Amino acid sequence: MNPSTSWTRRPIATPSARRTVRRCAAALAGVALAGTAAAGCGSAAGGSGRTTTLRYQGSAGQVTPPELAQDLGYLGEVKLKWVGNTISGPQDIQSAATGQTDFGGAFNGAVIKLQAAGAPLTSVIGYYGSDKDSYNGFYVPKDSPIKGPRDLIGKKIGMNTLGAHSEAVLDIYLQRGGLSPAEVKKAEPLVVPPVNTEQSLRQGQIDVGVLGGIFREKAEAAGGVRKVFSDYDLLGAFTGGTYVFRDDFVKRNPDTVKAFTAGVAKAIEWARTTPRDQVIARFTKIVQARGRNESPDALKYFKSYGVAGRGGVIAEKEFTTWITWLEQQGQIPKGKVKVGDLYTNRFNPYAGDGSRG
Repeated sequence: MNPSTSWTRRPIATPSARRTVRRCAAALAGVALAGTAAAGCGSAAGGSGRTTTLRYQGSAGQVTPPELAQDLGYLGEVKLKWVGNTISGPQDIQSAATGQTDFGGAFNGAVIKLQAAGAPLTSVIGYYGSDKDSYNGFYVPKDSPIKGPRDLIGKKIGMNTLGAHSEAVLDIYLQRGGLSPAEVKKAEPLVVPPVNTEQSLRQGQIDVGVLGGIFREKAEAAGGVRKVFSDYDLLGAFTGGTYVFRDDFVKRNPDTVKAFTAGVAKAIEWARTTPRDQVIARFTKIVQARGRNESPDALKYFKSYGVAGRGGVIAEKEFTTWITWLEQQGQIPKGKVKVGDLYTNRFNPYAGDGSRG
């Protein structure tokens, strides 16, 4: 969702960048400690389940499930207050952890890492994922010699942020392709904003570009690019990211969290079951009306949020997959994170109908 903080063992391009990455990783402990103290700065200060305004970050040129839910009237008395656009999932949930926003969304692996560092956060609903219509693909120019895992050694791979969804998928792909740990490290992920990835790929600034959602659809429609593999090819349909709230916010405002989760769940199902042209028309209306100086042109390529569970219900495997990966990479201590501590489906009205975990 769709680059600021990098939680990864590899450098962006230089030794100094590697040191920066390590400092960012070390800073997570500070974020965790700051979360409780900063929580009082949030709109939850009044507490007791009556907070009705949720501060959040959006995404330029896109309509998030909460924004859709609000427009459809599914949030009831709960109102969203946009405070700016996020530059990455890790940045978004750090903002929630430190009380700068009331909720944030990120790749589940990033959620795990922040929780492992001690941040008091809980995932309540899935909001993006991969399916046959919506996935993150690793693309190259049509005439590129890159065709498989070993061809990625020494290549520059552009993605929206490091240490998150795309890098995890890349690592799994390379490992399954038979590359040794030393060879895996020779593939070079670089931060490239999603809106610039296609152009960077076509201009030869990167060898491979990770494209998802409307950006992938737009690039494919223009032609001249070829998919090497996708997260859907690798892992099948799955929900990749969840929205999180601070634990203290949930404790003080359970009614608000329940209304938010139920409304977003209904919006996800509305987008899933409504004819595509009507969904796109609604998205376009939302973007044009909110006055953020952004173009709605790419919305015509929207097909799906890619959420696997009905209403965004979270399945255990959507965390265990990434816990295993993070433990194998040495990014979290083995056995430190318990999947049951990471998420809850108790606020989701679809959880009682057998929809996933």
